[in-house]
Amino acid sequence: MKIKLMLLLLLMVNGIFAQDTIMPLWPKDKIPNHVKSSEREIHEQNEILRISKVQVPTIEVYLPSKRDATGEAVLIFPGGGYGILAYDWEGTDIAKFLNSKGIAGIVLKYRLPSDVSQTDKKFVPLIDAQRAVKLVRSKAEQFNVKTNKIGIIGFSAGGHLASTLGTHFDEKVYKDVDDIDEESARPDFMALGYPVISFGPHTHSGSKTNLIGEEAPSELSDYFSNEKQVTKLTPPTFLLHATDDTVVPVENSLLFYKAVKNKGVSATMHIYPKGGHGFGLGLHDEHLKDWGEGMIDWIISLR
Repeated sequence: MKIKLMLLLLLMVNGIFAQDTIMPLWPKDKIPNHVKSSEREIHEQNEILRISKVQVPTIEVYLPSKRDATGEAVLIFPGGGYGILAYDWEGTDIAKFLNSKGIAGIVLKYRLPSDVSQTDKKFVPLIDAQRAVKLVRSKAEQFNVKTNKIGIIGFSAGGHLASTLGTHFDEKVYKDVDDIDEESARPDFMALGYPVISFGPHTHSGSKTNLIGEEAPSELSDYFSNEKQVTKLTPPTFLLHATDDTVVPVENSLLFYKAVKNKGVSATMHIYPKGGHGFGLGLHDEHLKDWGEGMIDWIISLR
């Protein structure tokens, strides 16, 4: 009986600590642009964990041991066309890889545009992304990271969100809700994996439609065409893409690389001849499997 009680207590303690790794982005009942509705979050597991209809955005924090910690943190934005989040494939798997290199990996479960549970849905993912950087910065001591070493990585539509944050980090898209919002939302560095960048001719139509609609005016398309929004303050950028990507054309990365280069922003780009779209860590591909190591080398070069 004592053994059973001890095992039960151990499971309860482990559960408590596991829950401590997940933090809400916003205070209760203060989520910007949120409307109470019957919409509910959906989790579907079929090889990849797909999350949709996010109502309460969170960060899930993966920390390396203090002995291994480099002081860097990377916020991770999973892709999914602004319709779902490929939460493990382009989220928690990336966080665990970063942990193996001494880097804190923090997965953002951001809200996806919704006509049911949101007002002005086109800004909602950016609102959550800005808040996530501010939240991590405010928790830097708790997470054992440095406030000037907080980067982001996004994949596919998550890459669009990351590049939107990297070019619109200083824009007021929501009213401050607490002291956390006094922190800077600027990432210190930015990695973009097969990203949607442009809402022009080379766009991914699903991501564009989900975020701003099919009949969006040209001014709005330009606002979210992030190659047109680069400034000298855009963070140093790492780009990753495959030439044979038929979902998000490689021109997206090429356009962004040219834009940051023209503004004098430090950038590096890895273009592979094959790999398609959505390859994640690419561990089963001899040509792609080392891209993560290349990114780590790039992060080290920024120190």
